[in-house]
Amino acid sequence: MNETSPGTWLPDRALLRVGGEDVRGFLQGLVTQDLALVTPATPQWAGLLTPQGKALFDFLLWADGDAILIDCETTRREALARRLTLYRLRRPILIEPVEGGVHWSLEEEEGVADPRLPALGRRWLGPGAGSPATGWLAHRLGLGVIEGMDELGQDKTLWLECNAAELNGVSFTKGCYVGQENTARMHYRAKVNRRLVVAPLGEPGERTRTRYPDLGLMIELRRTEALGDAITPEWLSAALGGSPDT
Repeated sequence: MNETSPGTWLPDRALLRVGGEDVRGFLQGLVTQDLALVTPATPQWAGLLTPQGKALFDFLLWADGDAILIDCETTRREALARRLTLYRLRRPILIEPVEGGVHWSLEEEEGVADPRLPALGRRWLGPGAGSPATGWLAHRLGLGVIEGMDELGQDKTLWLECNAAELNGVSFTKGCYVGQENTARMHYRAKVNRRLVVAPLGEPGERTRTRYPDLGLMIELRRTEALGDAITPEWLSAALGGSPDT
């Protein structure tokens, strides 16, 4: 972990350390991303899904020697640790919260580019203290990038509907993991008929996940042929075969 400058800390993120014998093999059979891609310079965004392919947790994976650090929501860290423990069985794997924090900046040269989208800025691990970062939420939503269970909808949204393929959150070559069968079927049959999108604030409905009145935005799950006034940045527009918002 590196020293950090003020104003970069993301207090809504926390770290979970997964270590022990063949920890990468353990996680490889669980999460959506290929652990072979996780290096000190290349963290990866991934999900832990239900057997049906719906999102339970999303997080970033960081290399930490022979262990893996999971950059997750602070409010979900304990629940994620319990879920991973269920899969551990008798394997000599240690799953524990650790000190430290996640940091972000658009201007710092510290860290690495966010693996989901370089335009999100740079991210690194450091002390879990200091001045909180400002502007992260508005910046992320402005790019149409959705994260966290309030936005994704725990056990409500298929992983590919969370734009996981477009934001580098899934490997289609790594082999089996929880939820892989349905996720791969959707991908190869091009059956992603709904998308989680950021849209201007409106009246909430059944498709609404969460709302941000201070930003004038909300998150909704919409059919691809009826995105309406949703933000459609270049990365999403390319997947849908249309033109990006200007």
